[in-house]
Amino acid sequence: MENKLQIIQPEIFKKYENLNFGFSTIKGGISDPPYFLNLGLNTSDKNENIEQNRKLFFSYLNIPIDRINFQKQVHSDIVKYVESPGFSGECDAVWTDKKDIYLTISVADCVSVFLFEPVLNIIAGIHSGWKGTSLNIVGKTIDSIKTKYRNKILNFEVYIPPCISQKNFEVDKDVAELFNPEFVLFDEIKNKFLIDLKKNVISQIKSSGINILNLESSDLCTFENIDLLHSYRRDREKSGRMFGVIGIIS
Repeated sequence: MENKLQIIQPEIFKKYENLNFGFSTIKGGISDPPYFLNLGLNTSDKNENIEQNRKLFFSYLNIPIDRINFQKQVHSDIVKYVESPGFSGECDAVWTDKKDIYLTISVADCVSVFLFEPVLNIIAGIHSGWKGTSLNIVGKTIDSIKTKYRNKILNFEVYIPPCISQKNFEVDKDVAELFNPEFVLFDEIKNKFLIDLKKNVISQIKSSGINILNLESSDLCTFENIDLLHSYRRDREKSGRMFGVIGIIS
């Protein structure tokens, strides 16, 4: 496999010189296969390799390690406002209006959502797996921002990185029943339900009042793109983790 770092940077964010964003792939890491550029500590990869991979990723984006904000993602609807880098505890969405704080979200199939409000310099990073999506964590994050900025006009730009596609996200009936039927299909051959997490998240974004023209969404499926992306559903305990990171440059 080509050992050259490959980072996804969407067009919707590139136009802002004061915004720094990147989403990792498996390309360019030092870990042995199948981990490659694995950035997640909750894996069986060697910790020293993960630390080196993180240095490679953040250095590529010119992000100082001491300016990164992490959280312990627990598949919740917990949203936190952060004012400093470091560890935010248990939550699945973070947002800030401070510069030089780089919000970092870890994924390996789940939907992640990144928000930028260019006038007020507000950013957010959201981890929305099936639990978070069923709990409308995206809508709750936007509501949290609106509560602080009451009576302010908020014009968000939104990016959804690669995530698992509906046809590859199989669940049982108990999970499927948590979702509106418009986001669920039934596979009679496999006797499984298929959830379109991304479509559901986009619906939540629309319901929050965000102009859909300000949304860019990757068409890449984590499960299918074995040569580019990590996937827990595909590789299970041998899956690495990808990072999405967003921050305002001072």
